[in-house]
Amino acid sequence: MSTLSQPLPSSGALALRVRDYAELFKARVTSLIVMTAWCGFYAAALKSGASSLSWTLVHALLGIGLASGGTAALNEVMEQEADALMRRTQHRPLPAKRMSRARGLALALAGLLGGVVYLWLASNALTALLTLATSIFYLAVYTPLKKVHPICTFVGAFPGAMPPLLGWVALRGRVEWEAVALFAIVFFWQFPHFHSIAWLYREDYERASIRMLPVVERDGRSTARAVVVYSLLLLPVSLLPAWMGMAGAPYLVGAALLGGALLWFGVRLARLGQTPAEPASKQRARHLLQATVFYLPLLFALLMLDGLRLK
Repeated sequence: MSTLSQPLPSSGALALRVRDYAELFKARVTSLIVMTAWCGFYAAALKSGASSLSWTLVHALLGIGLASGGTAALNEVMEQEADALMRRTQHRPLPAKRMSRARGLALALAGLLGGVVYLWLASNALTALLTLATSIFYLAVYTPLKKVHPICTFVGAFPGAMPPLLGWVALRGRVEWEAVALFAIVFFWQFPHFHSIAWLYREDYERASIRMLPVVERDGRSTARAVVVYSLLLLPVSLLPAWMGMAGAPYLVGAALLGGALLWFGVRLARLGQTPAEPASKQRARHLLQATVFYLPLLFALLMLDGLRLK
């Protein structure tokens, strides 16, 4: 037997390795990005009269997924030291030393650049360029800004809202108002979502010197006010697809109900009048977070189903 032969990893070791790669590329977040990009593509297909299930869709989602996963991995490489200070992130493969920084960097660059090149070759140049610009903005502006000022949440909402627009452009080859409407929905949705996370993990962010709004203003009033204001703004914005002919009355009613429910959870947190350090406020922030997690997939699923009815 050759001395160069290596034993196969055990099933447990293999499962841990797969889990580490999934964590490095933030598989859950990347899945949400791909889902919202699919919604943008689907809406564009309905407008164009094109097939909503095609190789064009596969190419677009694969490229966007690779690039977004690579961007997430690069973010973890850049924030390895901060992640090591936070309980919610200290078990990630890089801060836990289960993966070297060099390997994480190599995998991240392969994902990001591979995704952009794939989009250029298999989709269109504008989708590839917008994807690359989104990743650069996220990594070069938003990521370092988290250590500087709570405006980082507002700045980060721009790259965070790009996936449905990218999905639209992947089919149509240009930015149109319908794509901007989908962008706006995700843009405003991010504020109750990420402010609730920051509320829940304020102590973690403080340890890592990440200046989220609940860290800078400990009483929580500004954070609660931002949650309510952006939830209010999200309500009319979420109705734009019906006004623009992308969906009909069922979507209009469903979007209004979903937006009203999300607003109720935000108001419920704000009316409590407690700081983020209080257990009762954390419980309500968790309920708000759960509401945001359900809101976006349900809204986009409703948009896609109702759009199909109108086709």
